[in-house]
Amino acid sequence: MPYTVTPTAIPDVLVLTPKVFGDARGFFFESFNTHDFAQVTGLDVNFVQDNHSKSGKGVLRGLHYQIQRPQGKLVRVVQGAVFDVAVDLRRASPTFGRWVGQMLTAENHHQMWIPPGFAHGFVVLSETAEFLYKTTDTWFPEHERSLLWNDPEVGIEWPIDFEPQLAAKDAAGKPLSSADLFD
Repeated sequence: MPYTVTPTAIPDVLVLTPKVFGDARGFFFESFNTHDFAQVTGLDVNFVQDNHSKSGKGVLRGLHYQIQRPQGKLVRVVQGAVFDVAVDLRRASPTFGRWVGQMLTAENHHQMWIPPGFAHGFVVLSETAEFLYKTTDTWFPEHERSLLWNDPEVGIEWPIDFEPQLAAKDAAGKPLSSADLFD
């Protein structure tokens, strides 16, 4: 297999670690293979869109989700380092309202699978970071929502000692108690 899978404290959120082949010239790894992904995760997903963002240190993007047409995301960093977070917004889930976080860096090559029904976000810890992600549905701005990044009810332990830079929609995110949720 080109990668191993490790469940997080929320078993539906997975960390994928690729097998990296390196030598004096650099490295190579297979970042995605539909057949292998299905075999190691047990998931049959169809990715329909790839996104690429670049952000400076201290930028926090999220916590985003689509209340209708929810997206599953396979995320990774190709330059720099981020702390990546997923929050379970599925009311019927035993892990409802809980979060998990993972350091994703260009050096560790880790990827994180965030299933539909989760809010997702990250904060940039390096001078800059380039973030790539595949989604299982396209973006629908009319369905996009933002969960408040620092909602005390969720209690995300962001590894930062500064006030992050936020987009207006993220600064206006809703706390879990008044957010649109999944059944």
